[in-house]
Formats: sequence, C-alpha cells, structure tokens
Amino acid sequence: MNAVAEPLRVMLLVTGLGRGGAETQVVQLALELRGRGCEVCVVSMLEPAAFAGELALGGVPLHSLRMRPGKPGLRGLWRFLHLLQTTKPEVVHAHLFHANLLARLARLISPVPVLISTLHSLAESGRSSSDVRLRDWLYRLTDWLSDRTVSVSEAVEARHVECRAVSSRRSRVIPNGVRAELFVKTPEMRAEVRAELGLQDEFVWLAAGRLMWKKDYATMLLAMAGGVAGTLLIAGKGPDEEALRAQAESLGVRVRFLGLREDIPDLMNACDGFVMSSVVEGLPMVLIEAAMAGLPAVTTDAGGTRDVVRDGETGFVVPVRDAAVLGAAMQRLAAMPTDERRRMGEAARRAARERFSISKVASQWEDLYRGCLGEAASRLLP
Repeated sequence: MNAVAEPLRVMLLVTGLGRGGAETQVVQLALELRGRGCEVCVVSMLEPAAFAGELALGGVPLHSLRMRPGKPGLRGLWRFLHLLQTTKPEVVHAHLFHANLLARLARLISPVPVLISTLHSLAESGRSSSDVRLRDWLYRLTDWLSDRTVSVSEAVEARHVECRAVSSRRSRVIPNGVRAELFVKTPEMRAEVRAELGLQDEFVWLAAGRLMWKKDYATMLLAMAGGVAGTLLIAGKGPDEEALRAQAESLGVRVRFLGLREDIPDLMNACDGFVMSSVVEGLPMVLIEAAMAGLPAVTTDAGGTRDVVRDGETGFVVPVRDAAVLGAAMQRLAAMPTDERRRMGEAARRAARERFSISKVASQWEDLYRGCLGEAASRLLP
C-alpha cells in the first residue's frame, strides 16, 4: 500500500502583487497548491495592489513586508525573518529579482530546508532600463544559496546559464500555468461585451500588458498604421501611456486604450485575434491565456513566445521591432476565412491545455519541492 505524502508547507515570496503576469502566476499556483492540501502563504515585499480578495477567498494567507519601491530597508528584512520563524515553511519559493535576492540573503541568517528562485523574464531588468549586468552579477554571486533556480522557458534558462548568472547544475525549466476553466467562449458573452464596447462587425485585436518599453507598443501602433484591418484594444496602464496615446492620435490608427481590466477572459471572448510586440519576455501569461481562450495570435519572437505560438499552426511569430513584418502577419490573420481562423484558435486551445494547465504545472512544482526536500534530508543523514 502506497504511503500518502504529507502536506507541504510552502511560502511564495514575490516582489509585489499587481496585475502582472508573474504575479498572476504566483496567485494561481498558491490557490492550486492550497486546493491540493498544502499549507501555503503568499508574502509580498511591497504593499499588495491586487489579488488580496482572491487569495482570501481561496484560504491563502497574504502577508506584506511593507517595503517601499527602490528603498531597501532593514525593517522589511526583519519582518521577513520573523515570518520565517513563525510559519516555518519547508519550501520558500521566490519570484522576480528582488524577491529572489531577499530570500537568498535571508537564508544566510535564517536557514530553510529548501529555497527555490524563479526567473520570469529573458532579462530581469528594471522598469526604465534594459541593462541587466548588475542583476546578472548579483544572481551569479548568490546562486549557491538556491537549491534550484527555475526558468519559465528554455530561452530564459539558456540566457542566464550562458552568462553564468545561473549554474546549469541547479537550473530547471517549469512553464507558467493557467486555469483553463476561466477561458470559456460563449456567443452570448461575446455579443454582450462587444455591445458594451460599441464594437460592430469589424475584426477586433486585443493586446494586454503593462505600457512600458519591454512591450514595445510603439511598433504595434506603427504596424496598425500600415493598413491592418480592424480595431485594436489595448488593456493595461504604464509609464508610456501618454506617449502611446499621442502616437496613436498622430498616426490616426483605430485603437482604444482600455486601462486596467479585470475581465481579460471576457475581452478575449469578444475579440478575434491577439497581438504582442514585446522585445523582452519570459513566458507571457497573457499569451497562454489567449491560447486557452482559443484566440490565434501574432507575436514577436521574444523569450518563450514560440513555446506558446506555433508559427503557421496556432498563429504567427515575427521578428522584434519590425513594424512592417508585424503588420503583414496581422493582416494575414485578419484576412483568413472565419473557419480557418477558428481552426487555428482551436489548435491553440488544445496545445495550451496540454502543456500549460495549472494543474499539470503545479504537479511539476510539487515534484520539485519534494525532490529538493529529499535531497536536503539526505544531506542530514550520517
């Protein structure tokens, strides 16, 4: 008779909790692990800006270290050390650069059985700069403090191993996961959302993400200006919003800025195609979500986007920063017969469910946690 595995005690540490891809993944993983009987808590270094309600509803405690952006403080470190002492997690699983670094430094003071770091981007740079040399060096310096450093895609792993920010011996790839049941298409909801947005029978594109340099919305707007059919909806906010609005007006493109939205599944249901023009990515959650929703996508070849979009089968993949090629691919998708485009979307949905369902991804994490705990226990044996 097989023994039943003991529930795990897992702490998920993240730099902040906003409506971003990495943050969404942390929350979905926490809820999935809690549903499996694990004792899970989420710790945000910054004051949470989102997800508190979802975590509370799922029975996952949320703690804040009340740190301030750009201002590291000893009080936040003390609060984290106190949480480690009171919750006694078997596994600390950190996400994003600052959380990864905090967890590693804290381990020098308050050892935990297993520490896992996660890399969510091809280049973990700041919001205003693409320079990653200092962060790569800090990762390299502290790599030995993590039992595993997990990348969300092979492209992310390859870059960090190549520059020696991560040891290949401690490196692993586990993709992001999405709750497939959130992305159910219905004609009624599609008609309702399109009516709310004042959309008629035109082809509707959706783009979603933070309005910042990494997403390169400027190239997307230039592509639309090249004669792409339809209307573009952009969901998100960020530091480049004012400049992008001005660019859209000067180009005269059919684009609507929707701001932050919490109804992305409904928007995807209402749209006909998804578009992404990023220059830096890891494994974009929103691209996986689009596939789960059965939306064919046009995306740039950034990070792990090819892991989600199979060129010519579930969408099209184009080079970064090339508005003409991006626009041509968008026009090609928009000009497809409806049935052909629908088949492409269904192929995207099947592939996403097979590889990126949160239940399958959480099983990979749970196996990794238990494997690392087994290694830690073996080191303690005489």
